[in-house]
Amino acid sequence: MLRLTTAVLAFSLILPCRVLAQPGKPIVLKPARVYDGIAGEAHEGWIVVVHGQRIEKAGPANEMKAPDDARVIELPGATLLPGLIEAHSHLFLHPYNEASWNDQVLKEPLALRVCRATNHARSTLMAGFTTIRDLGTEGAGYADVGVKQAINQGIIPGPRMLVVTKAIVASGSYGPKGFAPELNIPQGAEEADGVDSLTRVVRDQIGRGADWIKVYADAAMGGTSIRPTFSRDELKLIVQTARSAGCPVAAHAMSKEGMRRATLAGVETIEHGDQGDIEIFRLMASRGVALCPTLAAGEAMSKYRGWKQGTDPEPAELQTKRASFKAALEAGVTIANGSDVGVFAHGDEARELELLVEHGMTPVQALRSATSVDAKVLHLDDKLGSIKPGLLADLIAVEGDPTQDIKALRKVRFVMKGGVVYREP
Repeated sequence: MLRLTTAVLAFSLILPCRVLAQPGKPIVLKPARVYDGIAGEAHEGWIVVVHGQRIEKAGPANEMKAPDDARVIELPGATLLPGLIEAHSHLFLHPYNEASWNDQVLKEPLALRVCRATNHARSTLMAGFTTIRDLGTEGAGYADVGVKQAINQGIIPGPRMLVVTKAIVASGSYGPKGFAPELNIPQGAEEADGVDSLTRVVRDQIGRGADWIKVYADAAMGGTSIRPTFSRDELKLIVQTARSAGCPVAAHAMSKEGMRRATLAGVETIEHGDQGDIEIFRLMASRGVALCPTLAAGEAMSKYRGWKQGTDPEPAELQTKRASFKAALEAGVTIANGSDVGVFAHGDEARELELLVEHGMTPVQALRSATSVDAKVLHLDDKLGSIKPGLLADLIAVEGDPTQDIKALRKVRFVMKGGVVYREP
């Protein structure tokens, strides 16, 4: 159960996010409709009963008797759905049109970055995203472990967090870049190579609190083109070492060869996949490897480079991404909702779902990606991701019906995490 500490009360005086109700007596939620995260449409006239941290009942209002002592929350005109999941986040980054990645890593003090991350966590929760997988602190060390602990202990409001700490890169492949070669510049991830080094780093990160391991399977190494970094054997070693400790692996991979090596090595998710084609996506589908397409980050980067959306022609890199995503859908790859938020503003995570729909998914398919599909990909489907008795009461309500219009996700009226109400009408 979340502890309501003095720190939470003090924090709520500063920011418009406070714990409105803690688990106690039952709560009955009465929306216009319920989308359970699984079905092909929303259920009209359903109610959901929450007791403590968990969902107790869900179904047609005329078939369920609400507990006599329950608190009733009316949500007229709204759709209740599982708390959304963001599978590719960077709480310690903020938009690159505010400060470049190099400047954030090298010039911003750790304390400043933690304060930013605290606000980012709150913005994410209030936008209806109750769970995130944060894929690297980008120079902030193990600070994600501390932020996760602060959220779990009720010190600050925020989503459930899965963390990877530093991420793993091959020597010479990452950044910050652009400095004289004789200088030893602090890196935004942890360098490792070969059997001994990779084994030690994977174990060390898990020992320091990593829930997942993230590896960069390719990078712009020694030039501007994206090339594979680790060999297939090195990637396989990373996966085997992590798996023996019960830790899954995600791979940043944009090139076809990087994606192929990572897939054959046994990673569970591929991040970005920009240069993927039907062949590599069929390989991923056959091996159960999910894709986090990060469409919103690509759009944001194009805007930072001067693209005026709606006026200028779509940039070549976005056209390539659109074709790649179409191939992924055709191949039947599992699409996990993951946006690379941090490149763009936290609290705007719904943009990824809008782009999933613009690029060929139906609104229901996009909603599944951000609920039951992400929960399964992240090994959390026994706890959350859908609305059914026994699961954690991570629930949100939005105005309108997002199964018909995905933009309804912008209008969040109610947020509950683990039976705790953080926002209500």
